Amino acid sequence: MTQNIIELVDLTKKYGSHLAVDKLSLTIKKGEVFGLLGPNGAGKSTTILMMLGLTEPDSGTVKVCNINSTNNPIEVKKRVGYLPEDVGFYEDMTGLENIIYTARLNGISGDDARDKATGLLKRVGLSDAMLKKTGKYSRGMRQRLGLADVLIKDPEVIILDEPTLGIDPTGVRDFLELIVKLSKKEGITVLFSSHHLLQVQQVCDRVGLFVKGKLLAEGDVQSLSNKLFDNNAYTIETDLSLPSSRNSSGNPKKCTTTGLKEILQGVPGIASIKKKNDIFQIECSHDLTSEIARTILKSGANLNYLNKKEYGLDDIYYRYFEGGVNHE
Repeated sequence: MTQNIIELVDLTKKYGSHLAVDKLSLTIKKGEVFGLLGPNGAGKSTTILMMLGLTEPDSGTVKVCNINSTNNPIEVKKRVGYLPEDVGFYEDMTGLENIIYTARLNGISGDDARDKATGLLKRVGLSDAMLKKTGKYSRGMRQRLGLADVLIKDPEVIILDEPTLGIDPTGVRDFLELIVKLSKKEGITVLFSSHHLLQVQQVCDRVGLFVKGKLLAEGDVQSLSNKLFDNNAYTIETDLSLPSSRNSSGNPKKCTTTGLKEILQGVPGIASIKKKNDIFQIECSHDLTSEIARTILKSGANLNYLNKKEYGLDDIYYRYFEGGVNHE
């Protein structure tokens, strides 16, 4: 059984009268990429600060790597790498010099520090820029350097707080690919805090939906879709035309709209069928694209167009945060 590497139990934090985090309970497993998704001001950064032992909760407990972050923050910091949205470096030093400096702070000395720093900079795609002053680095290069800085102490957990802000699309793609490789190949647990829906969906195994200090739901995209959309997580749209004569089977019923709807309703997993103009909208509990196409063609109808719509994180986000539905 995969162990839990992050455990939050009824975690609560107030700033004056403002309730920043409200009885948050969450577990994240070793090697998982978990996305903490929510709008600005939802309490994501406050939660991260409590995980790192940088601020104390008013109540509840937080354990990272089976260490209580409130009681033993230094031990947690030894095992956790933290990459904020804006990383600070000595701008008059090169990228390599900055990472060597961090290595020395973490007890790595001499040639070992240089060798490890050089290897990490190559790994994050900065081999050609490691001797360049960091004051000349682009935003994307600084975040890559930050990732190398985080990795120098071989962390068990990496926490990323809005790490892709201000990076161009190509840089974002490359950065996210690095994150996935770290998790899948090396078993590093990643907590990715962001409000960018597509980025979270691209890299995360599970997602927690966070708003006004509360975790409203958590799970993979498919399970969240099923929960929100009454287990009808797929919509198949199809444009077809009905022949004017009997089909090869000689059954005229199959060549009518009503007859075709009756046949499709007999396919297990189809929940509802609606027709708008010439388009059938078929809601399904799982992906029935192939079965629907075969059924239509077997009926004798002509299949002109078929498209599968899956409810993604943008649909889920809208339903929770903007759709006016009360999920408390």
